[in-house]
Amino acid sequence: KAKETSPSTANRHLALIRAILRKACYDWEWTDKVPKIRLFPEPKHRVRWLTPEQVKMLLKELPIHQQDMVIFALSTGLRQSNVITLEWSQVDLERKAAWVHPDQAKARKAIHVPLNSIALAVLFRQSGKHPSRVFTYKGRSISWANTKAWRNALKRSGIDNFRWHDLRHTWASWLAQQGAPMNVLQELGGWESEEMVRRYAHLSKPQLLQHAELVSNVFIGTNLAHPKKKEVREKL
Repeated sequence: KAKETSPSTANRHLALIRAILRKACYDWEWTDKVPKIRLFPEPKHRVRWLTPEQVKMLLKELPIHQQDMVIFALSTGLRQSNVITLEWSQVDLERKAAWVHPDQAKARKAIHVPLNSIALAVLFRQSGKHPSRVFTYKGRSISWANTKAWRNALKRSGIDNFRWHDLRHTWASWLAQQGAPMNVLQELGGWESEEMVRRYAHLSKPQLLQHAELVSNVFIGTNLAHPKKKEVREKL
């Protein structure tokens, strides 16, 4: 079967089977343990992310309700499903925090979401529009973000090959570029394994320079960088 389909296609089917098994275990309690399913190795793909300039162009082309959803996603790194289903009961504006319940998280673990000033501003703009849901459209809850309006906005912005999930990649890439440690990025993103976070490690390498410079302090402090030249008297 592996010869008939690509590894990515086979993995999509296996992921569905794994999701059903997880539901059978955690929700239906039909089994005590989720069998481990190994996926086929897939070729590594380039992480797709946008520059701030591209995001600015995209926001101008989006309808107002989607603008705030995109800004919130870029400020928190939350997945599409966690953004569109976010409820006010999951938000604490005073503590500047939100949370994703284990049954809403891909790794089945609760995620603490610190709310920065940009995310808070979005929430304040949405406050009072709906009794339970944070993000709505014309007073109704939103079920899907990958709409025609989203796709048209991408097209008008000249942005190709970009999915809503790539907003999460953009958030992680920006954090890595700003020097966020990989372990912090993993916790903020709610990733289960370090391997998922390593996709962004190459973006943080320029930040390693400040740590590499620590060695130069040793040279400067001990004058190792400029050793005195030993006088050598040659016999004439």
